[in-house]
Amino acid sequence: MKASLTADTFDKLLACLDADREVAAEKYEDLRRVLIRFFEWRGAPFPEEHTDDAFNRVARKLGEATEIRNIGGYCYEVARLILHETFKSPERRHDSLDAAKVDLPVSTPEGDAEEKEMRLSCLDDCLATLPADGRDLIIEYYREVVQVDHRRALATRLGLRREALANRAQRLRDKLEQCVRHCLKRKSAI
Repeated sequence: MKASLTADTFDKLLACLDADREVAAEKYEDLRRVLIRFFEWRGAPFPEEHTDDAFNRVARKLGEATEIRNIGGYCYEVARLILHETFKSPERRHDSLDAAKVDLPVSTPEGDAEEKEMRLSCLDDCLATLPADGRDLIIEYYREVVQVDHRRALATRLGLRREALANRAQRLRDKLEQCVRHCLKRKSAI
């Protein structure tokens, strides 16, 4: 039985993120974006649905009065479990592939290590193409999973509103993602 976010469990989730409801809501949105990207970068079909599933599972634990000290880390671990289930469970993999109309490459531990190394190499290459201030901003912005206070301080230091900083970081991230994809295509064609 899948649990879903009720008003009560959502309030508990926000309370785990921060005592200030507004700051907690910002942290929730940041965490949601991080989890969606987690699934996207690992090739999981339907990243938003997997993210919702992760929050639903966490909600169930909170509804059972489970104490969670590091909600970001806990959500990340739940996301890892969901990813593992998605690719390891034959019926879920079959259902996901039918629904997404995608073929996943057969991977081996050696292939996974090579792919990871290739991704990191491409990321390094793409980071090097950014102007120094953009490179510093993106590295600092995505340093940790949930970091509203850090990002607020970064926005203040750069003289930007938090929303403007988030937009700038998102544009840089999108540019990097596109660059990494092109790089991976080039390197895999070799």
